[in-house]
Formats: sequence, structure tokens, C-alpha cells
Amino acid sequence: QVKLVESGGGSVQAGGSLRLSCVVSKVYCYYDVSWFRQAPQKEREFVSRVDRDDRTTYADSVKGRFTISRDSANTIRLQMNSLKPEDTAMYFCKIDERICGGNWRVPTTWGQGTQVTVSQ
Repeated sequence: QVKLVESGGGSVQAGGSLRLSCVVSKVYCYYDVSWFRQAPQKEREFVSRVDRDDRTTYADSVKGRFTISRDSANTIRLQMNSLKPEDTAMYFCKIDERICGGNWRVPTTWGQGTQVTVSQ
């Protein structure tokens, strides 16, 4: 069973930076990895994604401020700069379902999340 562990969250002032990490417990092949976030009383929303070919996409709200990268086969980072109070949320990483090696199915998997709090 593949597990994801996020870390790097914390409390910062507006304009500050944080770097989140998502560590994947087992790597059978390169996964498509996304970051989502959820603020209190709001729906979970897409933040950024790096696919198996290292192509990246971003939500408009974070474009130019956040950078996603695959540092190794099992570690994906989210560098967050110029943070705003509206970035305050629990941040989750997710891998999409994938068939690895022709017949090894890895299901869609979510981590437990890491809290990011940005104050004025």
C-alpha cells in the first residue's frame, strides 16, 4: 500500500515563504502528483500538479508564486513564496491512480495534510 506523508507547513506572515514536501512510501513508477488545499468551510481546491513526465500545472491563484518540483522519485516539493492570508489552508498531496509495470495498480491516494497559516 502506497502512503503519502506531507510536511513543511507552519505559520508565517504575509509575504513569507514555506516549502512543503510530499514523500511517497513506495515507488513502483513515476506518479502524477498533485497538491490540493482546503480552508475551513470551503471545498478542497486544486493548487498544482506535476505529471509523470514532469510537466507542471498551477491554479491561477498561485501561478507565479508557487513552484512544484519532483526532487526525487519519492519526494515532491511545493515551494510557496509571497504567501497571502488567503493561502491559509490544510495542504494535501495526492497521487492519481496508475497502472505500473503493465499490471500493478496503484490507487488514487491522499496524504493526511499539513497546515499552512498566513497572517497579516
